[in-house]
Amino acid sequence: MESATGPKLSSDLLRGHTDTIVLGILHKGDAYGFEIYNTILERTGEQYELKETTLYSSYKRLEQDRCISSYWGDETQGARRRYYHLTARGRAVYRQNMANWEFTQKILADLMEIR
Repeated sequence: MESATGPKLSSDLLRGHTDTIVLGILHKGDAYGFEIYNTILERTGEQYELKETTLYSSYKRLEQDRCISSYWGDETQGARRRYYHLTARGRAVYRQNMANWEFTQKILADLMEIR
């Protein structure tokens, strides 16, 4: 049901999808942490903001799971930045998570009789 102020994005609906969001951004190419944060803001029209601590926890988890790797960028372009790169395992996890998401959307649509 829409409220008087309009629809709202529920953080509960996005909780658990942080890793997939990060993998999706890295699917387009390597990026550093704050760049990923800004991409999320930009893509959502600044309607959704992931806390930096949440993102950095995701980076650590994804790196431990070998879904991403990291490297230090060239310092000649300002502050030293840690870049993240999507691995082959990360691409496979991203594809599986997207398939799971599409399946979940279908089930929810059926349960809510949207279709």
